[in-house]
Amino acid sequence: MPKKQSIITLITDFGLQDGYVGVMKGAMANINLSANVIDISNNIEPQNIFHAAYVLNSSYTYFPKGTIHVVVVDPGVGSDRKILCLKTDDYLFLAPDNGVLSFVTAKEESSSIREVTNGTFFLPIISNTFHGRDIFAPVAAHLSKGINYKELGERVEKINQIDLPKPILSPDGELTAEIIYVDSFGNLITNVNREIIDRMKIDLERVSITMGRRRINGICSSYTDVGDNEALAIFGSSGYLEISVNLGSAGDVLKLKKGDKLILGN
Repeated sequence: MPKKQSIITLITDFGLQDGYVGVMKGAMANINLSANVIDISNNIEPQNIFHAAYVLNSSYTYFPKGTIHVVVVDPGVGSDRKILCLKTDDYLFLAPDNGVLSFVTAKEESSSIREVTNGTFFLPIISNTFHGRDIFAPVAAHLSKGINYKELGERVEKINQIDLPKPILSPDGELTAEIIYVDSFGNLITNVNREIIDRMKIDLERVSITMGRRRINGICSSYTDVGDNEALAIFGSSGYLEISVNLGSAGDVLKLKKGDKLILGN
């Protein structure tokens, strides 16, 4: 009987200079050579749990049902922090219990979580500093061969969460948003999505977005709606409103960063 084929994705802060990612893939291949391992990102800022959570949230739904998403951004490796396997209707997630699954659990209405404790599915020798190789990789490979996630350990009801800032609506109808992520292009992604804009019945062409002393009027549909090096607001590929600069970095030009506030008003 042929081995079950499945997709395993990786999000890590290991970078590409060292052999950590390759070794994880080797550990998976020793268990299931047919598994299709896809890198989402191995360049998460070191120990930046929020960065990993955001990248996971903006990518996981674009994969086929049954995909196993593995996140190893794990500053607590070797401590008593748990390793989790979260099952939703369509996906499995393996991640440390440090809040990296916060966006997923906020979005997914139906989920079940197990603590990964069954050493049967680990490598024989466990390093205190490389659980990605010794636990996450072999467990993912065994899941890709069809083992039931319930075999990994007991169910847990409560896991660690990170703060997910929410927009605040004032009595006079102004919406205070927050920059939650700055991507490699310098785009400033906020915590405002299309659903919020639609619910508030905001006029996309007339809305004003104030950032300190600067203001942008209207939400564009293309970066080229403004001139070179001019700032604009646009809904990015993740579905969130972002502040960008055409042919430039909004972070550099506007001197804004994660955590800074913006005011939206009609």
